[in-house]
Amino acid sequence: MKQKKFNFSACLLIPLFIVLLVVVFGASFINQYPSQAEQKFGQPSIHLTTWQKFLISYRLISSQELLLEPIGTPDESVLFSIEFNQPTDVIISNLDASGLIADASLFRDYLVYSGLDTQLQAGSYQLSRGMSAVEIAQTLLDSTPLFITISILPGWRLEEIAESLPTTGVEITPDEFIQAAYQRYPSLPITEEIPLGASMEGFFPPGMYEVERTIRAEQLVPFLLEKFEQSLPPKTRQGIADQGLTLHQGLVLASIIQREAVTQEEMPVIASVFFNRLEIAMKLETDPTVQYALGYNTAQNSWWTNPLTYADLEVVSPYNTYLYNGLPPAPISNPSLAALQAVAFPAQTPYYFFRAACDGSGRHNFSETFEQHLNFACP
Repeated sequence: MKQKKFNFSACLLIPLFIVLLVVVFGASFINQYPSQAEQKFGQPSIHLTTWQKFLISYRLISSQELLLEPIGTPDESVLFSIEFNQPTDVIISNLDASGLIADASLFRDYLVYSGLDTQLQAGSYQLSRGMSAVEIAQTLLDSTPLFITISILPGWRLEEIAESLPTTGVEITPDEFIQAAYQRYPSLPITEEIPLGASMEGFFPPGMYEVERTIRAEQLVPFLLEKFEQSLPPKTRQGIADQGLTLHQGLVLASIIQREAVTQEEMPVIASVFFNRLEIAMKLETDPTVQYALGYNTAQNSWWTNPLTYADLEVVSPYNTYLYNGLPPAPISNPSLAALQAVAFPAQTPYYFFRAACDGSGRHNFSETFEQHLNFACP
């Protein structure tokens, strides 16, 4: 292959042209545009040549209003995304197509001038036509996600949900969430189901939810309450009523079943045990209610003390079903839909007792009599 000759005269052309401009117009003419650009747009990239600095500065100053003034109003919002390793020219083209910048070529000049053309971050951004092109460029440097995902596990109590929020990136403290869970939201009919003075414990449906990172506690709680209403089938609500329970009472029982059951298929059978006990005014005597009453165990670093001692079973609390008949005053956790359906449609059994099997499976042995129950004790 024939090598191209080095064009020495061409390399001298640009410097000679700059020298000519200096001679004809003076050094002040050459410096005025870079100086003005630095005042308007900040320090130029150290990677610019002298000629690039002059030429780009001239273009930026000549059309500065297209970069410094918005082309619309703040209420014209646009969700804009940058994919991983997306070329800068594609990003600029997408901004132009979204009506966010007035001049794609000039916007690219600004990115090159400031050195931002290689620094735009992948992610989703909430932009608006009320932002200037310079503000948009600066915004695209922050890859903090606009939306985050929060998770609620079946059987979590209110405090566990609250403690998990800061780890997701949402800007809500545990105390803010708990306080919001005790407020009333008149616009939501579901809150009429909750006794005065009680929290929304039990009404936060387990699942994964995408929310804005900047959501406030007073917005998140109603959001979750709406999700609860949307996720509760009318047949399940009616089934709970058919058992002679209010929705709140149904949640109380479901929250206990959620903490007792390890396998979902056993939930209707466990429900039948509790219904059988309630029918004859027998105490429920269920450990999760005592665990709820005890609160946080600092030694175990858990909200659910395990194992319980005989002294624990004597804790004075309306939630202690070893001391008091009937249901506790409020849910002890946030149950899954499966636990609610177990309350709505319990199995029909003669059982009054159940005990964990000794095989480590998490399943239970069910009994009609206390004597049978004792025989299932592990060696």
